[in-house]
Amino acid sequence: MTSLLTKKILLLFLVYLSYSLFSAMAIAQNYEGLKELKGYKIKIFCSTDAEERATLIAKNVDGAQTFLSSLVGFEPEVTVVILNPADWPKFTKGAFYGMPHYVNQQKVLNIASEDNAFWKSFIPQLDKLPKALAAKITTAYVGKDGKISMQPFFDLLAIHELAHAYHNQGGLKMQRRWMGELFANISLHTYIAERNPKLLPALTAFPQMVIADGKANFKYTSLKDLEDNYNELGSKMPENYGWYQCRLHDAAAKIYDGGGIKLYKKLWTTLKTQQEILNDEQLVDLLAKNTDQSMADILINWDK
Repeated sequence: MTSLLTKKILLLFLVYLSYSLFSAMAIAQNYEGLKELKGYKIKIFCSTDAEERATLIAKNVDGAQTFLSSLVGFEPEVTVVILNPADWPKFTKGAFYGMPHYVNQQKVLNIASEDNAFWKSFIPQLDKLPKALAAKITTAYVGKDGKISMQPFFDLLAIHELAHAYHNQGGLKMQRRWMGELFANISLHTYIAERNPKLLPALTAFPQMVIADGKANFKYTSLKDLEDNYNELGSKMPENYGWYQCRLHDAAAKIYDGGGIKLYKKLWTTLKTQQEILNDEQLVDLLAKNTDQSMADILINWDK
């Protein structure tokens, strides 16, 4: 993978910081000029020319909330706003078009309704990739017109952001910053695997591409590095931060494969009941006893 492609791909994972970064820059909730879509548990608004596209997104996000709520017995308050380029700056602040983000202060999830330059900038040069990986990318991200589009991946990020609403509003103690991101990734992977497994290639091909490129060029690689330098990574080192996110995506897939829905429920209960911050040794013990060894292995085997 070329250095430029690596930077572009990893830059997108700054989206996962958005639920905290953008909450301080929110615009007041006012959906005048948008169309409200009826028939969903979640409140959903969209640009007037984006109803068809918004309906597809709404079904997926609404389905994810119904599914996740059935597992944990809690339903967060969330409004989903699906916007065209003209409406985007009217209802968001600080995010460029195409970046899905959850604003915790307003309990709003903003999503782009159209393919855009930001998404297109991540389309790789297939002839520069290993043949097997290029084949995965082609299969996962080909559009109806036969062209590569990153829209399938970005659509799934909305569910990751929705998961942040669950732990923010549900009273969970994440213990570590990386745990908040891992939880969101496990939520996303569990929903897709259980309810829409045909989308798994779109969810997994991207992280595989990044992980395959190695970690030699990154300053920070340990979980302690991530915890100690989280703000620096998020604001100044997007490539390095993105590598962490890809590792956590990969870990989420393996955790689901090993424990499925039962593990997800155990994780929710554990993070909700354990409100005191633990040291690493205590956290390993808690995760191994109360969830699954695969969760504890994140800490034990990360650097191996």
